[in-house]
Amino acid sequence: MHWTKMKKDELELQYSPSRWSHRMSADEVIKAHERALKEGTDKARALAQTLLNVPYGEGDGEKLDVYIPSTNSLDMPLVIYIHGGYWQFLSKEESGFMAVPLVSKGVVVVAVDYDIAPKGNMDLIVSQVRKSVVSVVQQYSHISGLFICGHSAGAHLAAMVLSTDWSQYSITPQIKGAFLVSGIYDLLPIVSTYVNEPLKMTEEVAIRNSPTTLIQQLKSSSSGCHIVVAVAEHDSPEFRLQSEEYYKMLEASGLNVMLENVPNTDHFNIIELLVDEEYHLTKLLLKMMGKC
Repeated sequence: MHWTKMKKDELELQYSPSRWSHRMSADEVIKAHERALKEGTDKARALAQTLLNVPYGEGDGEKLDVYIPSTNSLDMPLVIYIHGGYWQFLSKEESGFMAVPLVSKGVVVVAVDYDIAPKGNMDLIVSQVRKSVVSVVQQYSHISGLFICGHSAGAHLAAMVLSTDWSQYSITPQIKGAFLVSGIYDLLPIVSTYVNEPLKMTEEVAIRNSPTTLIQQLKSSSSGCHIVVAVAEHDSPEFRLQSEEYYKMLEASGLNVMLENVPNTDHFNIIELLVDEEYHLTKLLLKMMGKC
């Protein structure tokens, strides 16, 4: 709870990732991020067979895109990507970029949409992402392994998926591996910041949607999952601490987890670079899937 001693402007600085980039100014890094993700997604849509706007629920925002390799093999791993944007920006339209290196290696990539704030609140968003995973498992029962990757707010959502009590659902997804990239795992520090303005989380909502409070549930639901907690060298100290502390909690619970501190990256290009098959995290992901 060290953050409770911080003044509001310092806390907001710590949770403003664009202000910590070593490459460009705050405004520039956000524009470049959106551009890189969109260009990567456009490239993936040109390269792969796609199924776009597949519904996973009744809601308008409950859609996903599937990027399919041209191989005839049924025995393909599948990775679900959950986008970031502080639960209030971005969409699946910028979330197919990692299919560029992965589909050529015989990996199916699924990019998930959810109702960003203010339309969606945190409880709804978490339930939507969980529902999307169930839907994917039902539609693609023949895959060789299910993997999940999320960036920033998407890493939080991926961690919430790993921490699901699946007894309330029709099936229990067996998630083999998870990539949690520059995530937030304790939501309490952001309740009093600008991030929460469209989300309107109370402390109670923040606590029940914080993966740090759900370690036992994760251990119960996802004990067989290999988890990579990745953080950028140029993430803010508080973002780095979020990853380090969550990693320590998972490790202390005996889970199969590793912490990856990615050099020469900031909060944005740590995920943008997954468009490149030579990038360290791409190689790690392929290795985890047995595709390197």
